[in-house]
Parts: sequence; C-alpha cells; structure tokens
Amino acid sequence: MSGVDAVQSSVPLGPAVPDGPVRASRALWGRLRARLAGPVGQVTGRALGPYQSAVVRIGFAATWLLFLLREFPHRRELYGPDGPWSFELAQRLVAGNDAFTVLLWSDSTLWFELVYAVAVLSSALLLVGWRTRAMSAVFMVGVLSIQNRSVFMGDGGDNVVHLVALYLVLTRCAQVWSLDARRAARSGADPDRDRAGPVLWVLLGGVLSGAAAAGRLGLGWLAVLGLLWAVQGLWWAVDRVDRGGGRGGARSEARALFDVFGNIVHNAGLLVIMAEVCLIYATAGWYKIQGSRWQDGTALYYPLHLDYFSPWPELSGLLGASGTVVLLLSYGTVAVQVAFPFTLFNRRVKNVLLVAMMLEHAGIAVLMGLPFFSMAMIAADAVFLPTAFLLWLGARASGAWARLPALRFPGRGATAPHPDPAPADPVAPAAPADVARLPAPAGTPAGSADPEPGADAAPAAAG
Repeated sequence: MSGVDAVQSSVPLGPAVPDGPVRASRALWGRLRARLAGPVGQVTGRALGPYQSAVVRIGFAATWLLFLLREFPHRRELYGPDGPWSFELAQRLVAGNDAFTVLLWSDSTLWFELVYAVAVLSSALLLVGWRTRAMSAVFMVGVLSIQNRSVFMGDGGDNVVHLVALYLVLTRCAQVWSLDARRAARSGADPDRDRAGPVLWVLLGGVLSGAAAAGRLGLGWLAVLGLLWAVQGLWWAVDRVDRGGGRGGARSEARALFDVFGNIVHNAGLLVIMAEVCLIYATAGWYKIQGSRWQDGTALYYPLHLDYFSPWPELSGLLGASGTVVLLLSYGTVAVQVAFPFTLFNRRVKNVLLVAMMLEHAGIAVLMGLPFFSMAMIAADAVFLPTAFLLWLGARASGAWARLPALRFPGRGATAPHPDPAPADPVAPAAPADVARLPAPAGTPAGSADPEPGADAAPAAAG
C-alpha cells in the first residue's frame, strides 16, 4: 500500500448512515404517493358529478327564467326606468359598492328591454344546454345586471341565484342532459360541421370589445370576461389542431393539459357550491337557535298569520291553530338546518335530511307564497342528490318524453328514447362558444355512473 492510500484510508469518511431508516423513509414516501395518486387522479382526470351539475344548471336556469316571465308585465316598475328606484339612485348606490350591472350603461327604455330580453333568452338556452359555456357567462351577466339594478327587489332566493350564477361559469354543467352533449355525440370529431359556435364567439367578442372601447367596463370585470372569452377561443383552437393530427405528441399534450385544467376548475366550482349550501343552512340554523321565539317553539306561528305571506289563509290558519304542529315544525326546522352539514359523513342520514329540507322548501312555497326562493334552494340542494336517483329520474323522464308522440299522434306510436351520452366520452367542443365537453380518463367505460359529488368531490361529503 502506498503512502497516499494509507493516508486516505486513515481519514474518517463521516458517520455511517444505517440502511434501515433510509429504506423506511423511501417506503413511507412511496406509500404516501400511492395514497395521493387516487384522489389527485379523481380531481384532475375527470369532471366529477356530471348529473349533479346538470341538475343545478337546469334548476337555477328554470328558476330565473320563470321569475323573469312572471314579472314580465311589471318589469319596468321593478327594474326599469318606471320604477321607484330611479336611475340616479341606482347610480349612487353602485358608485359606492362597485356592483356590476349593464343596465346603468344607459337609461333608455330600449336598452332595458334589450337586456331583459337577452336575460330571458340566455336562461332558456342555459336550461336546455345550448352553447352552455357561453350561455353561462351571458346568464351571469343578466342575473347580476337585473338584480344589482334594484337591489331591494327580492325574497332571499335572489341571493342564492346571484351566487350560483357566478359559480356555474366555472363548471362543466353540460356533460349530460343538454343539447351540447347530444350534438357532441352526433357530430363526432368533425368540428368543421359547426358554424354557430364560431359566430357566437365572434359576436360576444365584438360586444366585449365595444363595451371596453366605450369605457363601460371596469378593469376587473374586463379582465374576467376577457379571460373567459380568450380561454374559450384558445381551447377551441387547441382542440381543432389536435383533431387535425399533426406531428409528434405536443398537440395531444396541450389538449390533455387543457382538460386537466378544466377538470380542476369544474371540481373546485362544484365544491364551492356544496360549501355554499352547507354555509347557508349552518348560519340559518345557528342564528335561529339564538332567537327566543325559536327556543320556545313558537317562531312559525307568526309568519303563518301574516296576510302578506298567506296565499292560502285557510291552510295557514289550520296549521297555526295547532300548538303541537307549530312546535314540531319550529324545532324540526332548526334541527335539520343545524345537523345537515354534519350528516354529509353518512350518506343515508344525509339523504333523509335532504328530502326533509326539500319538503320544507316546498311547504314554504305553498304556505308563504315564496315559490322562487324555494325553487332556488331546492336546486342548490340537488347538488347532493345521489347519482343513482338522478339516473333513475333521467330514465323516467326519457321514457315520458318518448311516449309524447304516441299521445299527440296516436297512429305513430312511441319511439325509443335517445339516452344521453355518457360523460366519460372525451369529446371536446367544436367551437369557441361550444361547451359540450365530456372529459374522462382513458379506459373509463361508457355509460358508467359517476359517483355523487358528496363521495368524491369533497371530504366533507365523503359519506
């Protein structure tokens, strides 16, 4: 051995690291990654709750549409130039709270009628799921514009519609039960067959550019609406290039990246809707507990005897005459509202309370004459409905629709229903304004029932 080797061999190389802790830490990290792979894959690999998001879309679009149609004869007095809340008063209020409304861009009757008509049309188109991503943005603008024009017109349900209109823009709520889903299944992979999508995208871009040039939009809303418009156009371009083939896998990777981003945003929006519903019931229940009338069980007696909230005085008087009924309804209302957020950990109990809350809102609609408040709350509650029930409901609705020709034209007979395409088909929109996206991880069987969002989208609803 040389002198150099002897010196090197005599120098300590530091403390030896046992192999056991290293292997244990690596095994722990491997198990952690394996456990996270499933939930992360669920959130990024597909848009959860396709049937629940579709029911929420249909419910809120129908609620707002029916409200606008019912108030159509009085629209100018409620939200227009003939109302007691004048144009100048609305401008002063909006200048203080920075609320968004396009009705304050002009005080002309023609402009009001145009905005009201667009709000009605966008609600109807969102209801049937036509160009849903574009219509959800127009629906949001219509809701905010009309409600912020006269903020004192409402019954509580308008607040729920206001919030959910914002969240629906983030969701892929047209995967099933929509014209977009049917068109995507029929047109297949030929984006050149679509003409309405690009035209609608260009039209909305022109309106947005004109409003920005006229200085009607603030910087924040211009950024939000411009981002929605630009992302939709970019998504359509990426999808068109991807369907056109091309060299390498870069284009497919770009499309996959957009799908992952869309899935994350959708699932986050659905989670926010669920959290909003839980927050509404939790705050309502805990505030009721602090009231003396709710504590002694007489709270419901008073609204049942108010003429303003008694469309059926005889029925209200019948219920209010029984102290036992009033006591049970008062305590039952508080118990259900306080308990519901905690029952999400148990699916069976959650479904029972969900039925109880929907029946409660149906009773409010009948006894107190607040149908649109009740419709909005029932539509919000529907985000927690089980997928199996929604599939059954969809099958029954399809069967009833298929029997309509036989009822109208007895000689023709019924035709077989056309089932909605499964949300597992990764079919992309064929145009910038088209939203019929059905993303799903490869290998997902077509027609498979998606688990309810209470089981996958949020730990709070894991039951």
